[in-house]
Amino acid sequence: MTGAARALARCDALAELSSLPDGIERVPFSPEHRAANALVADWMREAGLTVREDAAGNVCGRLEGARPGLPALVLGSHLDTVTDAGRYDGMLGVLLAIEVADRIDASALPFALEVIGFTDEEGTRFGNALFGSRAFAGRVGDAWLATPDRTGTTVAQAMTGFGLDPARIGDAARRPEDLVGYLEAHIEQGPHLLDAGRPLGVVTSIAGARRLALQVTGRAGHAGGTPYARRRDALVAAAEIVVAIERIAIETGTIGTVGRIRAFPGGVNVVPGVCRFSLDLRAESDEARDRAFDRIDAAAREVCDRRGVAWSRDELYRADTTPCDPGLVSAIEAGVRATGDPEPMRIWSRAGHDGMAVSEVTGVAMLFLRCGNEGISHHPDETVTEEDTASALDAFAAAVLAVADRQRA
Repeated sequence: MTGAARALARCDALAELSSLPDGIERVPFSPEHRAANALVADWMREAGLTVREDAAGNVCGRLEGARPGLPALVLGSHLDTVTDAGRYDGMLGVLLAIEVADRIDASALPFALEVIGFTDEEGTRFGNALFGSRAFAGRVGDAWLATPDRTGTTVAQAMTGFGLDPARIGDAARRPEDLVGYLEAHIEQGPHLLDAGRPLGVVTSIAGARRLALQVTGRAGHAGGTPYARRRDALVAAAEIVVAIERIAIETGTIGTVGRIRAFPGGVNVVPGVCRFSLDLRAESDEARDRAFDRIDAAAREVCDRRGVAWSRDELYRADTTPCDPGLVSAIEAGVRATGDPEPMRIWSRAGHDGMAVSEVTGVAMLFLRCGNEGISHHPDETVTEEDTASALDAFAAAVLAVADRQRA
């Protein structure tokens, strides 16, 4: 069996570890998480890695380099999933990293090689994403540990039930001087490589996102008794703003998504007096994202002034753009060239990844693998081909060797 075929077969095996009878769901500190860590740990050992589980529940393997104790180049991704997930998002990156470790002669490397399967990248259970990688970066505090899931179980309580000590979460943190960098192979989760007819892409940055709670406040009134000239319809104003968000996002090359909207008081025969809706705004750079929001804000104010309603917005979340490390990007490009592609396609990641957190302690870079089926991800129809997976494995291994050449220079 080839390395690519083995990685895909192992994705199938992990897909069986699910809390859903007819779908895939694997959340942190669950029995499925325990089983996944155990299975991945076995595969790491088969590849010759020394395995441990860190204080955050990440499963970690290590191969020493030319001599023991060298700083590590870390390869990895995540093992948790969204609800009703596909079987490649995150998992394939971990399994390709194991295949790289199995293929490479680590004793010739000027660094150690580590593979990590992060937990809770998705935030499915507790709502906060990137737990395992933020612990790796030393960025998990008491407030995070006190976050409850839908049943009221906190992160700390779930960790304790999993056999971890929340008071020792700091032990998962890594020091910059102990790291060479972080490389991640991941499915694109979009159609850009597919549309371009390219199996692989080199990630330049990971999108910076802002999430906001937006509100239009008008005046409720009887549907039959309120003439149009006297209406202060919050929902109609909000609808105009939603259309403006789409237009501005397209014009600026950003991504603006309104995923939730609700009108109050909600009666079928009542003019809505309040409309609340969400905005998720992403871009290749913080500057592009913020310029787009300034235009959205101005357009919303114009709509609300014209319609005699009030506009307010509250930022709930901000994650700045993570630019990939230029030297590591060059190594990923060298890896893609080694597969026969003389001009690797550069692409920015519209989705968030563990590298956003890891970048706080070391440089990061990413290799994207083409998604089939119109680029669908976070869905059971998520798919990749064995041929593309083989190319990704070759490129990933070659990228590690390129980093080694740079270290020796």
